[in-house]
Amino acid sequence: MPKINIGIVGTGSIVNTYAKCIHELENAQLVALYTKSEGRKESAEKEFGVPVFSTWDEFLQNDIDLVCICNESGRHGEAIKAAARGGKHILSEKPLETTPEKIDEIIAICTSQNVKLGCTLQNRCSTDYQRVVEAVNSGKLGKLVMGNAHINWYREESYYADSDWKGTFEFDGGAAFINQGIHTIDLLLHLMGPVESVFGKVSTLVHDIEGEDVGAGILNFQNGAIGTITAGTALYPGYPERIEIYGENGSILMEGGSIKSWNIRDAPAPKPPSDESSGSGAADPTAIGHQNHKKVIADMIEAIRNDRPPMVDGAEARKAVAVIAAIYESSKKEELVFL
Repeated sequence: MPKINIGIVGTGSIVNTYAKCIHELENAQLVALYTKSEGRKESAEKEFGVPVFSTWDEFLQNDIDLVCICNESGRHGEAIKAAARGGKHILSEKPLETTPEKIDEIIAICTSQNVKLGCTLQNRCSTDYQRVVEAVNSGKLGKLVMGNAHINWYREESYYADSDWKGTFEFDGGAAFINQGIHTIDLLLHLMGPVESVFGKVSTLVHDIEGEDVGAGILNFQNGAIGTITAGTALYPGYPERIEIYGENGSILMEGGSIKSWNIRDAPAPKPPSDESSGSGAADPTAIGHQNHKKVIADMIEAIRNDRPPMVDGAEARKAVAVIAAIYESSKKEELVFL
């Protein structure tokens, strides 16, 4: 069976993760890169060993089956629309775009062009998280009553100062919630279900950025449960992301992608406990491993070949962005916001 040809949009640090995953997948190969920066073409060609293009026409004229979107968050929409109009399937880094309205536009275009749209929310792939999903979906926890997510991380000032887009409203959509927090928020919503309303507060207290470096939200879920989210990049020294799921029959706590506490009536903890760890970006964004990314890319390839939806499609990817947008709106208006 022929390999799936993959092109990547962007030349930032996350591209190394994608290139490594593609190299390790027997049914895929990297064939081209796109960058808007003419100055990066030569160095990127040497680094990745494939042609690098700086116009959409040149890039999309290549024999590409799947385009991986790895540029700035606020430019995902432009790249996704170009790839869709070029008839290419798409796998985008999180978030698909910086607002729910922009994501709706993306979904509509991909649907009209009959191309598949997936989003890389790779934390769904961890073994321990799948054990939590099974516990919730099988009813072991009983009725869900509370779900909390804490992404209390830290970033040095250089993390923002060395970037022309991180922490900006235009290209990052905000900061701690939509950039660092979105993965864990996605897991919380995946477990707890749809959100009915939120009350949020965000502030910028330490870093010289437009977006927030600390914030909190109170969530009311449609199933009657309540929850909280805290997120930050000013919380020294940075702690592993944490999810707490409480049901009428017990609770499960995850930290850094691993189950740390399992207390459910009549449901003993999984044995043997998982020693799998994807790493945490609590203080260092480069500390996150690539294995879960590889699972997402492999799933996207199978989705293309078997003509099925990807693990996380556009509608699923929209959910976390909608909640984050509601937290931002609530903070601005100082009132409860209904989704």
